This record gives sequence, structure tokens and C-alpha cells, in this order.
Amino acid sequence: MVPRETGVPPPSLLADLFSERAPQARQYAGLLRGPGVQRGLIGPREGPRIWQRHILNCAAISGLFPAGSRLCDVGSGAGLPGIVVALGRPDLSVTLLEPLLRRVTFLQETVAALMLDNVVVVRGRAEQQIDVQRFEAVTARAVAPLDTLARWCLPLLVPGGELVAMRGAQAHHEVASTREALAGLGVAAVSIETYGARFVQPPTTVVRLQSGSTDQP
Repeated sequence: MVPRETGVPPPSLLADLFSERAPQARQYAGLLRGPGVQRGLIGPREGPRIWQRHILNCAAISGLFPAGSRLCDVGSGAGLPGIVVALGRPDLSVTLLEPLLRRVTFLQETVAALMLDNVVVVRGRAEQQIDVQRFEAVTARAVAPLDTLARWCLPLLVPGGELVAMRGAQAHHEVASTREALAGLGVAAVSIETYGARFVQPPTTVVRLQSGSTDQP
């Protein structure tokens, strides 16, 4: 049984966040609540909270990426935040990177169903992509501890690129405890910011890590 949909944003907000792709955003919510829950990509209690805890939470970061840039969503899972960002930013070229086959299958089916021509799905791990392609931005949501995530993701960035890591209430503690390790990995700048306060509660917290202006050895 598909969980009852709750907390659906008003049409004006959907239009603001997703423009002409607002219908696809609604369709994606249905896919998460249905097949996403049934296949274990989304927890069984998350169905009614898809909009606030997942889609709007991810939509809050859509404006952070340079126009026309290449974005890699590492450990994409059910497509969060990669699919949400791609829906709101058709100018971006988004790669959903995911190692697990059942998740890759869901991502491929979802991208096809939503007709997202700015998204590709790649099965693999971050370390396997280092010599394949570089990106202006990398994002990840609840994938690994911050220093581990930086070690995986920074090599995927072009010089001066940015890792946008979606974190929780412990972001300040994480940054404080890993600052030395992050510097050793080639992080040139670190900031902790919140976004989306006008439409999602609590606001989305991100740690933004800028890679050095030159490639690290």
C-alpha cells in the first residue's frame, strides 16, 4: 500500500522551485513513496514525509551550482539530492553515481520515467571515477563522515570546484573535528550554511568545501 501523501507544497512553490518541471517533481514524489519504499530505498515511515524531509530538503541547495556546470551526486541512492537538483536546474549536467545495482536500477527507471535529458546514471564508486571525468561540483547526502567523504569526492573536482555536503545538526562539530584532515586533503575553504528556511523546516544545512586552485599531488 502506498503511504498517504502529506505536506504537498502549494502549486506556486512547486512552480518557483521546479518551473516547467513541477509535474515531474510530483511524479518523482510518487515514485519515492511507491517503488522507493517498496524496494527499500526509502524507509517505510518516510512515505508521508517525502516532501519536507527529502524533496524540499534537497531543493534548497539547487541554487548553489554555477550555471551550466557538471554535477556529480555521489552515493545517489534514490536520487537525493541529484534528481531533485536536476529537476530544478535543467541547465546542469548531472551524474548520479551509485554502486548498488538495485539502486542503480531504480535511478535508471526514474530518470527514464521523468524524461530527464540532463541526467546520466553511472554504477560505481567515487574512487573509480577519478580518471574518468572531473566536475565543477560534487554533492552527497548522508553518505559518510565528512573527512571520508572529502577523501572520496575531492579528487572528482576540477581545481577550484566545490563539494556540497548535506549534513545535519552536528555539522559544526564535524568541521571542527576534521578541519586539519580537510586541509591535508587540499580543501582551500570551508563554510557551514543553511538554505530553504522559507519552505522547509528545519532548513537544510550544508558544508561547502572548496578544493584548492591547483590539483593536489
